[in-house]
Amino acid sequence: MRSYILAIDQGTTSSRAIVFDDNFSIVASDQTEFTQHFPASGMVEHDVEEIWQSVVGTCKNAISKAGISANSIAGIGITNQRETTVVWEKATGKPINRAIVWQDRRTASYCNSLKDSGVEETVKQKTGLLLDPYFSGTKINWMLDHVDDARSKAENGELLFGTIDTYLLWRLTGGQSHKTDATNASRTLLFNTQTNEWDDELLSIFEIPKTMLPEVEDCAADFGHTVTDLFGASIPILGIAGDQHAASLGQACFSPGMVKSTYGTGCFVMLNTGEERTVSNNRLLSTIAYRLNGKTTYALEGSIFIAGAAVQWLRDGLNLIDDASQTGSFAAEADQSQDVILVPAFAGLGAPYWEPEARGAIFGLTRNTGPKELSKAALEAVCFQTRDLIEAMRDNWQGDFDATVLRVDGGMVASDWTMQFLADMLAAPIDRPSVLETTALGAAWLAGMRSGTWPDMEGFSKAWQLQQRFEPRLEETERKRRYKSWKQAVVNTINQKPAS
Repeated sequence: MRSYILAIDQGTTSSRAIVFDDNFSIVASDQTEFTQHFPASGMVEHDVEEIWQSVVGTCKNAISKAGISANSIAGIGITNQRETTVVWEKATGKPINRAIVWQDRRTASYCNSLKDSGVEETVKQKTGLLLDPYFSGTKINWMLDHVDDARSKAENGELLFGTIDTYLLWRLTGGQSHKTDATNASRTLLFNTQTNEWDDELLSIFEIPKTMLPEVEDCAADFGHTVTDLFGASIPILGIAGDQHAASLGQACFSPGMVKSTYGTGCFVMLNTGEERTVSNNRLLSTIAYRLNGKTTYALEGSIFIAGAAVQWLRDGLNLIDDASQTGSFAAEADQSQDVILVPAFAGLGAPYWEPEARGAIFGLTRNTGPKELSKAALEAVCFQTRDLIEAMRDNWQGDFDATVLRVDGGMVASDWTMQFLADMLAAPIDRPSVLETTALGAAWLAGMRSGTWPDMEGFSKAWQLQQRFEPRLEETERKRRYKSWKQAVVNTINQKPAS
């Protein structure tokens, strides 16, 4: 009897595969990092074939470590880095360019030209998004205009587009399934989240042929089957959701007013707003939280581009630490009298500022500033940015939301120091779950629920378990002072001018 679920978690810096049993427990996992390409300032790319090989390899390794056969896997759930854009030849499967990553800012000037033409309000009303290089639509347009013969091939129906989930699905099924789910579609600037379909007016604005686009399904659906020679048996693919949506599902945030925050390469706060779509008046994103059984649930989301990536910068860029786990102990040992503030706008500032041209800055450096103080500043920056998003959500949504508890997940939440400072900065409890791999868990739940091996929402919600709660301890006067210093640093960063 098939009773295991395989979750594919294809992230920004690594690919993971996790095998879950029917009690939601992790049986085995495998992870592989892949290359980050930076062809020019503000540009980030991935080799699509390297991603594909990393996914196949981790899946095979996880299945082998679990000591099971592919025949015992009831379904596969896929979750992925969103907005990262792949365009490939329909006949050969060959990508026409490296994948353009969600962090990439090369289309900033194009976005500005679209704003100048007066179409941003139309885009916002239909998609709930802003005109920003973050999203897939402008990346597709760039490829069609900058890769030889790409536009003519697209107009002739020879090219296909997909976010990473779609490309993986296409390869896993041997080119038989060109599909995505509603959450990933909602991040393209091309999908009308009110009508739940690709929008012809938006396609015209971004000059993208409709023939390139995948079919949009619910998050839990029959997406196809893997070709037998990949894993030794044909496995049904039953769930797909973008990483932040999958994390929200894995945290069982099924009720309006529930909020989660994921800390990976970036940081993403998502508030369930129920069946009514809330278009933000303060530059948050209105997005599809999930779509199940044809019913759409919406969310407000705030996106921080740099979270764990700031720690990677300390490790790989500055060589100040040997391992990311050092930052928590370094922060605890830092000179508390130094108010060093890092504004990590390495790829612009996300919500609620949306300043794509901003670049990172450090304030308060002294002769005694060293690795410990910079580690503390990097971790604090994540918490300051989270407060920015929570404040915007409080102001925006009129429902029953006061952020009394924030459910957290992702690699950075393993740091007790960071979670305590987050509780201090938000003046709210922080709940860390027993299963930290909530993104993969959410994707697994979709497949498990669809296959009938896992319970529905109610049953899954009851299974959510708390590992530790962090209560705020910082005095209110100090909290206000620290946050005021952060806000001033952000203003200074946005206003900084390059040397002439």
